[in-house]
Parts: sequence; structure tokens; C-alpha cells
Amino acid sequence: MESVWWVFKQLWDKGLIYEGYRSMHICTRCETTLSQQEVSEGYKDIKDISATVKFELADEPGTFVLAWTTTPWTLIGNVALAINESIKYQVVSIKGEDNKYIIAKDRIGDVLKDKEFEIVKEIKGKDLVGKKYKPLFDYYFNDKNLKNHENGWQIYSADFVTIEEGTGVVHIAPAFGEDDFKLMEKYKLPFIQHIGMDGIIKSEVEDFVGMSVKPQDDHQKTDIEVIKNLVHRGFLFTKEKYEHSYPHCWRCETPLINYATSSWFVNILKIKERAIKLAKDINWSPSHIKEGRFGKWLEGARDWSISRQRYWASVIPIWKCEKCKEIKVIGSIEDIKKNIKKSGNKYFVMRHGEAEQNVKGILNSKLETNHYHFTEKGKKQVLATAKKMAKEKIDLIFSSDLLRAKETSEMIADSLEIGRDKIIFDRRVREINFGIFDGKKSEEYRAHFTSYKERFEKNPPDGENFSQLKNRVSEFLYDTDKKYSNKNILIVSHEAPIWCMVAGAIGADINKALEITKNKEEQFIKTGEFQKLDFSPLPHNSNYEIDLHRPYIDEIEFNCECGGKMRRVPDVLDTWFDSCSMPYAQVHYPFENKEKFEANFPAQFIAEGVDQTRSWFYYLHTIATAIKDSRAFNNVIVNGIVLAEDGKKMAKRLKNYPDPMEVINKYGADALSYYLLSSPVVKAENLNFSEKGVDEAHKKVVMRLKNVLAFYKMYSDENPKSKILNPKSINILDKWILTRLNQLVGEITEAMDNYKLNEAVRPIGDFVEDLSNWYVRRSRSRFSERGLTQTERRITQKDIENDKQDAVATLYYILIELSKLIAPFMPFMAEEVYQSIKYQAVSSKESVHLEEWPKISSQYQVESIKELLKNMEEVKKICSLGLEARQKDGIKVRQPLQKLKVKSLKLKVDKELLEVLADEINVKEIIFDKNIASDVELDIKITPELKNEGIVRELVRSIQDLRKKAGFNPQDKISLDMETDEAGGKLIKKFEKEIKKGTNTETMEFAKNKGEEIKIDELTLKIKIKK
Repeated sequence: MESVWWVFKQLWDKGLIYEGYRSMHICTRCETTLSQQEVSEGYKDIKDISATVKFELADEPGTFVLAWTTTPWTLIGNVALAINESIKYQVVSIKGEDNKYIIAKDRIGDVLKDKEFEIVKEIKGKDLVGKKYKPLFDYYFNDKNLKNHENGWQIYSADFVTIEEGTGVVHIAPAFGEDDFKLMEKYKLPFIQHIGMDGIIKSEVEDFVGMSVKPQDDHQKTDIEVIKNLVHRGFLFTKEKYEHSYPHCWRCETPLINYATSSWFVNILKIKERAIKLAKDINWSPSHIKEGRFGKWLEGARDWSISRQRYWASVIPIWKCEKCKEIKVIGSIEDIKKNIKKSGNKYFVMRHGEAEQNVKGILNSKLETNHYHFTEKGKKQVLATAKKMAKEKIDLIFSSDLLRAKETSEMIADSLEIGRDKIIFDRRVREINFGIFDGKKSEEYRAHFTSYKERFEKNPPDGENFSQLKNRVSEFLYDTDKKYSNKNILIVSHEAPIWCMVAGAIGADINKALEITKNKEEQFIKTGEFQKLDFSPLPHNSNYEIDLHRPYIDEIEFNCECGGKMRRVPDVLDTWFDSCSMPYAQVHYPFENKEKFEANFPAQFIAEGVDQTRSWFYYLHTIATAIKDSRAFNNVIVNGIVLAEDGKKMAKRLKNYPDPMEVINKYGADALSYYLLSSPVVKAENLNFSEKGVDEAHKKVVMRLKNVLAFYKMYSDENPKSKILNPKSINILDKWILTRLNQLVGEITEAMDNYKLNEAVRPIGDFVEDLSNWYVRRSRSRFSERGLTQTERRITQKDIENDKQDAVATLYYILIELSKLIAPFMPFMAEEVYQSIKYQAVSSKESVHLEEWPKISSQYQVESIKELLKNMEEVKKICSLGLEARQKDGIKVRQPLQKLKVKSLKLKVDKELLEVLADEINVKEIIFDKNIASDVELDIKITPELKNEGIVRELVRSIQDLRKKAGFNPQDKISLDMETDEAGGKLIKKFEKEIKKGTNTETMEFAKNKGEEIKIDELTLKIKIKK
């Protein structure tokens, strides 16, 4: 809280804090005011009862001014009526009544819509000004001592009166409306506040005493009672239900009321123009928030009410003199020490001289075992210290009642010639109670604890811990300071009590108490040593830890120069003031960590919900403007609100959303993270949460990536070649996927640099799709050393092995780099990938989250490589069209066809890509023909040779399925027993080489067997797999 006080003091010193009395929204349940932003958070549509009431003119009996209100309970506090001089009014009579009514001309149709009336005359608004009227309620009217009574209950002119609704006449209750309050200040009207901050009607209002206005459980209740009273006395003209948007407390949902009260304000208007200028340099994501929601709010900024009438919160550090009203603002603990009433005492602490138990290493804290005297060395220590202490002019000595301390204090008293009667023995400064360790070696006591910190929390059996010790020596210190004044006091004690007394004097908690021993040697204070003890009473809790909250801070009083007492004002700070002080308070600036703070301010970026544009973002910025002439942050990421799938706010009572933990358990945190980060919610738009979306992210991103990882691990070598870390494959698919990775690095990096999270995340899904469904699928045969069927340029076994190594090396590199790229968005998946394969790297980090961010490689930036991306997209496009044509004609993909005609000439000269295209569509040749009618034209004629090839491909697939079912790994060699007819045997022998290669079969024999029967068109056979 000290840094929060510092912020407040900075604002005060710059003349930006003032106390004002104005109408503000309050919550009667919380009994506190709310800021403009807090009010804006709680609007709800509710139904109220509006009333049009009759105010009789004092000098014209039977003539009534009609005024309309949606808060009938405020009529008790009415002191005036307001009209607009520019509005024309009419006096009307209603059929069947003797009374006359004054209404704005343009409102008569709505007010008298169901009545027959006659216009008596028309009058100008200014002619009504100054007319007196009879009050509806006389609880305060009869009090002639009421301040400004003479100016009350008459008609005034006000520009805020309009003819948009109502009667063109506004009833004025200054205690319950901002415009009303300003009119009161302008014309010095009476001020009536017939309710307290709790919303309860006061005792002088006899007919309604004790009623709560706008209660949470029935907000119309008191209004109804007031209306009944008016009906009974003939002052109600009409009533009707009225639906409107009404502010509620964002904490407890109680309807708010306008209530004039005192408050402390930050003068935002004084710094608004500077804040607007500084905001120009803030980068927002999405960008429209900058000039829109945030910018408009900043332009309309008003002074900020920062005080609240609550108990628990950071207190306002203002002390006010009860006599002269002088104000003192405190900005630090040091300020308290400087201003607090002091006793004038000076304190010194001394550890007893060396005693026999010190030499023997024995613990002693009990009087019954207290028989250890000074050693000769101890006496010399005390005498030497007494000489040094002579100049301090000690008046009193407080001493532990143990023998070694007693002998020390008596020797000091004798040496200083101050008399032993000035020694006071106080058991509160006695040695810590060692319990069962009393009389034992100190090593046994120390062994009972695992750390010094544990000594504050754990008691030795029958003993006390250091926290209890600190409390008793601190109690002694505070009691002594209250009892004595202007004394030089020596306290003779023991090492542990002195340490705890020093800690108590500064209000240290356990961590701070431990910290003050860091720069000490083995002992906090040596035997016979003394030192000055700086002490000023500080607000503290029951453990004598400094505590600036209530009630402790309210015990602190200052003396005013006028002779009066200065006490803290009872208000506490708006919690948003704490929030906007966060940049400073988080590092206890400026009291500590100045360099750290200044190196990190303004913050590089912050992220919060769109609702915070008018709260946290706004307050951070305005306060930084005020005290640092700076923005508080450079970049902002704004997210929208996550709603239920039906678009409603998520609510437990509605049960309109799935349990988040169940979603995580079912799909994983990464799937949920990907779904949210790739959604419009990170662009400050609302998201209707859909579990189907998480499921889709799980299947299309997480599971695909897991499958790719499993595929890699299946084929990778546990001792890969070093080139795996720097793949330089010439294979077109490897070059393409490496280029895609480089593109992904660029897309994510650029989006992250611009704080556009969804633009950073969405390309990941597209890349995983390409990696899994294009690169891995198209490269599958290369991993199993069945590749290179596309070209005749590589035919040796070495070529096949090298191509496999290139594929493995490429996929390893892709997975390692991809794990780094997805780490911010899918941290668990990233770690799983990284930890699964990092052992293969020459050097790796303990975690992927400790790795360097990938950099864009210039190797993949050359135009020819970048062109590859476009051409591969063209290949995929043509493949899609070709496969659609196959599906349309009912031809399976495994059935080879002779040719595919392509209209576009883009790929005509790229033989490698044409091989990929032909292999994917399963055609023998690609022909370019710009004259065909459609983009592609498939030759669907199936020759006997093509049909046989198709049967063989289906057979290979069936054998692969049998391998999986039997539990074989892709690397395992198998043998086949095959039983078929003569035609089938001829077909199999003809394609024996292709079948063996496609199924990793070593031997193939024709023999009767009990294997699984397979039917493919006319081919029927039984197959048995053996290892």
C-alpha cells in the first residue's frame, strides 16, 4: 500500500486531488459511492412506476403544475420545480374537474391522451419563474430554520428541462440528482436529504420512516407506498409502468441511487488533453478500440471520485485537523515517522557479556536453571562497552531477568554511575523459551528446525517460536514508549530477542525479519555489543507487522501546528486506484527497485477484456499521465467476452456452459487454448462458446500433430546423422514443406510483433493440415524406403536410403521448429513434441519454453523458392478437381487411369511437381490442353492392364491392413502364404515385385492356408502372414 500512497501524494503535490460535494451514484447495501466507470458496468432494464404529480400554486388555488418522475420516493426531498423558459406552456381544464393544470404545450397530447380537455390559455415559460407552490410533503417545509428555506418551493428556469418525455416540468430534489444539485448551487436552494447512505428513510419522515428506497428484493416497494399516500391526499395525477435502463451495483446488483455526498476527486479534466495526446502513441489490437471505445471514453472523461465509505480497502492517506481543518497528506511510512507524535525516547540494545553457558554451548532460558555467571572475558566486554556508552547518557536500563543479563546491567549501571535503582527487570526481554532444549547443546535445538524461517512458525516442545518472541519484545517496546518520554533507554537482552526487537521496531514480517540478518555475520549481535535501536510507533497488526489498513492506521494521530489533533479521514480508496497503482506497487516503487521499474515502464504490453477500456486501461493511462507524464503501456491486446453458446451470459444458475475442467479433461488445455486464441474473442468481439469448436481444434490440430509425431518416431533413427539438424534435401516435397515452415515463422512473428493473436494462431492449423495431409501422406513411401517410384533419376539402393534420410531429417527439423512456434499458444503439445525428440539434437534446452524464437531463413526467401509455394497450391487445386472428377464417375483413387488433361499451363515446365500431381491423382501422364472446356478433363477409359494395376493396389492395401491387425511395425519384414486360382496366381506373379515392395514382404509362396479371405473384383484369395 505504500506505493499506492506515493501515487496519491504525487497527485496531491501536483494539485490534482480535491474534496468536493456532489451528487453521485451510491450503493445503499454497500454504503459507498461508485465511480463513473463502475456505474457504467451495471445497467439493467427494469420496470419502475412513474408518477405524474400535482403541485398546487400558492397564489392560485386549484391551479396545479404537473411534474413527472420515475423515482417517486425522491418527492419527499422536493424543494423546487424547473421549467425551460424557451418552452411554451398551456393551462388546461379537464372535463368533469374544477382544477386547472399547467403542462408543456408539446406534451399535452401524451399526458392527457385519454382525457377530454380544454385549453384555457397559453403562457411563456419565463412567466412561470418565481411562482411559489405548496409542497407535497411538509416534513421539512415546516422547519423555518432550514438553510435557504426562503428560496425553496418555487419555480426556476433550467436548460436541462426538455419536452422529450414527461410534462416539460422537472421536480427538483438536490440530494438525489446531478442536475438538481447544480441548480441548488446556482440558486442557493434548501438541501433535504431524507435518507442515509444505507437508503433508509430518516425518522423525521414519519409516514415512511425506516423504509428502504430501491431495495434489492423489491425496488418498487417504497415508490408504491409514496404513490398510495399521494392518491389518498389527492396529489397523484396519473401513474404507469415505466421500463428503462437503470444502474445497479456491479458487486451486489442492488439498484443504485443518486446521492449527494462528499468525496475526494482526481482532477482528470486538468490532464485530459495531455492524456489524449499521449494515447496517440499506444498501439491497440484491435486498432478500432484506440479511437473508438477507449478514445471516446477518454474524450468524455470526467473527474474521478476515488473515495469510498467502506471499511476494507486501501485507506486514503489524508489527515485533517479537527480544529483548524488543516490537511496533511502522507506518501510513505517515512512520512508517518516524521509526523507522528514522538515520545522523545532514544533506545539502545545490548547483548549481555559472555557467560559460562556461551562457552559451553548450552542453552538457558529458565530461571530455575539460571546459574551461569559472567566469564572474565564477558566482564571485559561489558566494561569496554560501558566506556563507549558513556556519551549516550543513559537514563534507564531495562534488562532480562536472567543472571547473565542481570550482571551485565548492574555492571553497566555501576560504570555509568546511574544507580541500580534505574534498572528495571522485565521478563518480556528474556531469552527465547527453548522448551525441552533448555540446558542442552545448541546443536540439538538447531537440528529441530530445517531453516531459520521454520523457527518463526514451529515451536519446540514446551517452548516458543520466534514469532511469539517478536510479539512479546515488540509489546515491551510499544508499552515502554507510551510510558516514558525524553529518556535514553538501554535494553539488555539476548541475541534472539534483540533480533526480534529490531524486526518489530520496523514492523517486519517473517521474510523481512530474515532479510535483516543477511548482511550480519554468524551472530546477529555479539556478546557485550550494543547498538542504537531506531524506533517510531507504526500502525501494526497483532503480530507487530506494519499494516496500513484499518483499524491500525486509524490509531495514528499527528499534532497540528494550531494545537489540534490531526486524524485520518475515514474514507478508503476506490479499488481501481489500487489497480492503476499496480505498475508502481508491484515492485514497491519508488522505495525499492527503481532501476527495475524504470527499465520496464511503460509496460511493453497489457491484455484484458474489452470492458476494461473504461476502467483498468483508462485509469492506468490517466494516472501515468498525471504523475509520470507518460503512457502506462505501449501496446494493448483487448479480448471480447466469452458467452454461452446461446449468446447469453454464462451463469451457473442457467447451466448454459460446459464445466471448463471437463472440457480440458476431454480435449486437453491446448485444444481449448487454440480454439479461443484463433477465435474472434481476441479481436475484442464476443464469442458464443461452442464445445464443437474445441472438439474440432482437438481433432484437426492437436491429434493431427500427435499423429505426425508418432509417424516420425516410427521411422526415425535413434542415432541420426548430423545433417538432420540442417536438412538440405533436393526432394521437391522437402523443399516445399521447409518453405512453408519459413512462411509460418514469418506469419506468426509478424502477427505477434503487431499483437494480433488470432492472426498468429490461425496459420498453425493450416500448416498442420499441410504437414499431415500433404507432406507426410505424399512422403509416406519415402520413409519406408519404398519411394522414388516417381522418377527414374534415382534407382540405386543408396539413392533410396539417402532419400529416406532426407525425409526423416526434414520432418525432424519441422517438428522441432514447429514446437517452438506453437509454444506460446499450445504449451503442452509443444513440450510433448520437443521432449519426445530433442535428444536427437546436438544441443537442446531443458524445455522448449527456454528455446530461442525461430528466425526467418533467407535460404527460403529467394523468388524461385517462394514461387514453389504458389505452384504447390496450384498442384493441390488441380488434385482437388481431378479427385472430384473421379468421384463423379465413381472411380476409386487406387484405380490407375491413363491421363489427365489440364487447362492451365502454369505447371507445364515443372517435372517434379507434375510427378507429384500424377501420383496423387493416380494417372500415367499429365497433358496440358488450353482448349478443353473445364479446368481438368479425366480419361476414364480403363484398359485391362490398368484394371490389373488397380486390383494389385487394392491387394497391397489389404495386405497392409492385415499387417496392422497382426501387430507388425512398418519396418518388420514378413512372409506371405497365398491361396488363389490360376488367373489370380498369374496376376500376382506379374506384379510380385511391386507387391513385395509395397508390403515389405521378403518371401511369397502359393500354398493352401487358413488365412483371411480377400475379394477384389474377380480376384479371390486367402492370405496368411508370417514373420
